[in-house]
Amino acid sequence: MSENRARVIGAGLAGSEAAWQLARRGIAVDLYEMRGVRPTKVHHTADFAELVCSNSLGSRELTGASGLLKDEMRRLGSVIIEAADAHAVPAGGALAVDREGFARAVTERVSAHPLITVHREEITAIDDTPTIVATGPLTSDALSAHLQSMAGRDYLFFFDAAAPILTHESLDLTKVFRAGRQGLAKKGQAPEPRPDGESGDYYNCPMNKAEYEAFWEALVAGENATLHNKEDAVFFESCLPVEVIARRGIDTLRFGPMKPIGLIDPRTGRRPWAVVQLRQDNAVATLYNMVGFQTQLKWGEQTRIFRLIPGLENAEFVRLGVMHRNTYLNSPHLLHPTLQWKGRPNLLLAGQMIGVEGYSDSAAMGALAGMNLARLLKGQAPLELPRDTMLGALSHYIAEASEKHFQPMNANWGILPPLETLIKDKKERRLQMAARALASFERFLQANGEAVTVPVGTT
Repeated sequence: MSENRARVIGAGLAGSEAAWQLARRGIAVDLYEMRGVRPTKVHHTADFAELVCSNSLGSRELTGASGLLKDEMRRLGSVIIEAADAHAVPAGGALAVDREGFARAVTERVSAHPLITVHREEITAIDDTPTIVATGPLTSDALSAHLQSMAGRDYLFFFDAAAPILTHESLDLTKVFRAGRQGLAKKGQAPEPRPDGESGDYYNCPMNKAEYEAFWEALVAGENATLHNKEDAVFFESCLPVEVIARRGIDTLRFGPMKPIGLIDPRTGRRPWAVVQLRQDNAVATLYNMVGFQTQLKWGEQTRIFRLIPGLENAEFVRLGVMHRNTYLNSPHLLHPTLQWKGRPNLLLAGQMIGVEGYSDSAAMGALAGMNLARLLKGQAPLELPRDTMLGALSHYIAEASEKHFQPMNANWGILPPLETLIKDKKERRLQMAARALASFERFLQANGEAVTVPVGTT
């Protein structure tokens, strides 16, 4: 390969974004993706950026840390956020997408770039070529072993769980109701029309106390799929299987994914004891996923137990929950905040495998890696983004956190430095932090010769 050519391994969210950022800076890219010749246990297509868990990329609002991260990515000309905006489905304040349309759009856009050459093959080792590794939590065994030998220490393991998806036509609409937990009516806003002709961003399956307790008893007694390794019982707290949450106590679900706060059952005029929410999963509103119901239950158990939920007695599941092992590296030991591998400056890593959690976070790391490898190939210094930006704070965190206690981290307000002036109102404080971050982000990019994309339709 020539000096102005780079290799990106993996065409998920991070890899697709990394290849895009390299190419838009004039760097020729060889993008390698093994799906198409070698499948994984959880992917269903060979499309780039396929979403295998939730279809939500998190908050789209500047009062949400993930919303701020998206606006920073828009300023980098992110292909992932552009595709997500174009294929958004109703989800209140979240940016949820029609997953098939979204992945198809990313695949077509990235593949069509004249500087990107797509190779459908597996890479099992890393040579001295300028490279970004963004193979994600499902990195192949061969490449995992190679990375582990390079790291000289063990990986950390945790399991991720995907939630079931069911059909709209199988819902009992006499029992479920449409509403968003935030209560649009309280804001004086008319509910936005939906493709199915109804209003409200979520379907809600309400439970009374007796129904909830019967469901809880069945859930905690449900039979799990067999996990083979001792690491298999280690979960990341923000993506716990629903049955694991339930086993922590009879009320844990009512204060977690099944909380009824902000919802009134129109049949009773009262707040339910507990609620299961269903979020639109595709643009035509024929599919819905069970919010917060990632699970490791056996498939037969899922069908039996989840049909105990009012309104889901005859649910047709087009995808049941699955468990799969996710791996991530001890990044504080291995990486600089520029995402360069310590001791190998032309090797960068990105995405969930470096210890970020969430679709937007993974893609953001791909954007940073792509920008920095392009700079290296042009003879420029890689950039450490300011800590008062969300992308900068996240990249500094994964590189500088405690090696002993390192766990995956997603965008959150706690990793940003506080404002100089104390603002008690939480919403206003976050808006001020977001304004500071975006101004700092743009100044920094411009000062370092990086063009800032003017966002269209941002928050």
